[in-house]
Amino acid sequence: MTAPVLLVIAHGSRDPRHAATVHALTARVRSLRPGLRVETGFLDFNAPSVPRVLERLAAQGAREVIALPLLLTRAFHAKSDIPAVLREARTGLPRLRVRQAEVLGPSPLLNAALERRLREAGIRPGDRSSTGLVLAAAGSTDPEAIAVIAEIARELRHTGWCSVRPAFASAASPAGFPRTEDAVRALRAEGVRRVAVAPYVIAPGRLPDRIAEGASGADVLADVLGPAPELARLLLARYDGARCAGARPAALTA
Repeated sequence: MTAPVLLVIAHGSRDPRHAATVHALTARVRSLRPGLRVETGFLDFNAPSVPRVLERLAAQGAREVIALPLLLTRAFHAKSDIPAVLREARTGLPRLRVRQAEVLGPSPLLNAALERRLREAGIRPGDRSSTGLVLAAAGSTDPEAIAVIAEIARELRHTGWCSVRPAFASAASPAGFPRTEDAVRALRAEGVRRVAVAPYVIAPGRLPDRIAEGASGADVLADVLGPAPELARLLLARYDGARCAGARPAALTA
């Protein structure tokens, strides 16, 4: 029996680094599971769009697709935007079954990818006790997404860092969530000797650049998660979960 196609849905960006990073990640997924068909579709800015990918798959005889949002939290895009795009695309494709998988976060694999990027940036295990960490997310006004970022910061506090502060890059940050630069300054004011900023984002773009700008006062800036091996493994875990659990059809997803 042919396995469902994995369709990775990325937001898209005018920044060419974004699409390049997404394609590098999906290439790593293919290398981990040869034989699985992995496609990429974008919501905006980049091609191919999600509807065009689904149309092409249907024309080629595909019967089932698992659509995986390349998102770290379950906010607007996962709850509304992507389900709407999938519903509309499926209208003229009655023979194609499309199921939406869960978003990537939260997951221990994401935390492991974050730790990998910090190690690559020069943080050693012995540095944690004297290093304050800023967990810099893109930003959201969705309460569920905000709660997830806050919980990840709490979890990281128990792994040896002297202090961990969540921060948002977006100007529309909720009350209680500082911008990256404000979190860095707050750690300095506490007397933290070393400050590291870990972008909790997948690919480069406008908001990650804003995180980098806000990290100018930090000692260490880690890279975006990008095509980390842990992230590729997580994509396959979400695909397998949707396949085994029978995720709800996109037309019924709220």
